[in-house]
Amino acid sequence: MTQSKRETERKYAAPPADDTAWLRELTGVDGVVSVVERGSEDLDAVYHDTEDLRLAGASATLRRRTGGHDAGWHLKLPLPGDSREEVQAPVSPTIPDDLRALALSRTRGAPLTPVVRVRSTRSTRDLLGRDDEKLAELTVDSVHAESLGATTTLAAWTEMEVELAEGADPAVLDLVDKALRKSGIERAPHSSKLARALEETGLGAPRLPDARAEKVVPGSAGDEVLRYVDEQVRALVDLDPAVRRDLPDAVHQFRVACRRLRSVLRSYRSVLDRAVTDPIRRELKWLGGELAEARDHEVLAERLRGRVEASPPELVLGPVAARLQAWHVAGTAEARRRTLDALNSPRYLALLDALAALTQQPPLRRKAARKPGKAMPRAILKEYDRLAARVTHALELPPGKDLDVALHEARKAAKKARYATEPARASLGKPAKRLGKRVKALQKVLGDHQDSVVARDSLRRQAVAAHAAGEPGFTWGLLYGQEQAAAAEREWELPAAWARASKPRLRKRLAR
Repeated sequence: MTQSKRETERKYAAPPADDTAWLRELTGVDGVVSVVERGSEDLDAVYHDTEDLRLAGASATLRRRTGGHDAGWHLKLPLPGDSREEVQAPVSPTIPDDLRALALSRTRGAPLTPVVRVRSTRSTRDLLGRDDEKLAELTVDSVHAESLGATTTLAAWTEMEVELAEGADPAVLDLVDKALRKSGIERAPHSSKLARALEETGLGAPRLPDARAEKVVPGSAGDEVLRYVDEQVRALVDLDPAVRRDLPDAVHQFRVACRRLRSVLRSYRSVLDRAVTDPIRRELKWLGGELAEARDHEVLAERLRGRVEASPPELVLGPVAARLQAWHVAGTAEARRRTLDALNSPRYLALLDALAALTQQPPLRRKAARKPGKAMPRAILKEYDRLAARVTHALELPPGKDLDVALHEARKAAKKARYATEPARASLGKPAKRLGKRVKALQKVLGDHQDSVVARDSLRRQAVAAHAAGEPGFTWGLLYGQEQAAAAEREWELPAAWARASKPRLRKRLAR
């Protein structure tokens, strides 16, 4: 059984033991009424990582700690800024399976072994506001570290940490920071005890291949594309634990990262060798497909539930809400099982290895060394031309199944065109941003249409099941009609949306 919390903290070099002037500065911080000493405690933590320090390389830590109020296993995952998420599990002899799974996207299945032991004597002070409200916790740690490899190396230091109290205003940290700097206390150069322990015991920083630095020309098209690829790979790695824990919107964001990666690897085949990237694209398509059921079911359930809730009560005949709820529960359980099966599969681990190799040893082609202004517009315009062909074809069709299919294909082309602009926005500027924005608006119209197509199919199946159970079918027919009307409205909006996205000057500015 695990539990998690968000911690926001800053580390500082510890002041000299005989210097207490900084304490007086803290009581002058706006909002801090008193600084109360809480005593000291002894902590003993053993940090686990892979042989090549993959967790540390991804700014994550896994430790087993005894002593203190929160003894147990702690997996810390990075969040933006000074924050991290700490997932805790009770003390046990071995790494809990839940934490091992949450670390999997970073370890990629490599064995986890003890690397460093860190023992600390910690003194704690609380920074209190009005009515003894806890604003922050200040700790000074006297640290002794030892490496746990073939040889033992010792290191010792003292450090200070300020952690924001739960529910407190984050501005408190800035005010405390200002007071400490006024007293001559500077921020620590290391983000964690593990990072400093690795350095001072000689284990060193995480060992990663350096082939990339030798290949990539700074400011080139290859540099721009790889920066975007890095972002999406990091998104996948970071979102994996959230998907496993079934956090809100995690599956959606995970699938978006998959699609963006697939798209950029397709669009920029002149930059990255497709002999390497095409197999990765196929595996990303497989992964996105395995998670599609979870996301699609979530979106559809929300849409249908909203339709029912918006209907006048006198038009909701029979156990419509109950049938929808039963369908939702059953579908969610099946989709959840399929998602976890995919994330726990050897195939997924192989994909993670392939993505790591892609970022560390990129298969750059000769054109990757060119300036972004020459190589990138061509890739964007190819996707744009494919989109134009799809939309033109759809606009020639009458309403019906063929049009539904054509609009779905146009929607997928719109996503590819939009994603193709994203790596280029830093170098191409406004033309790429404007085109991406216009195509996104078109994509929304097409997406709403496709959601209606999927909803109608589900409503028909619900109506058949209700009829077989002897329930009224009136409401299901009513909802089906509403979705038909919504689809017709999107079809009516399409020409204007395409006209805005296909203005000649947008294309011309990008091609310059």
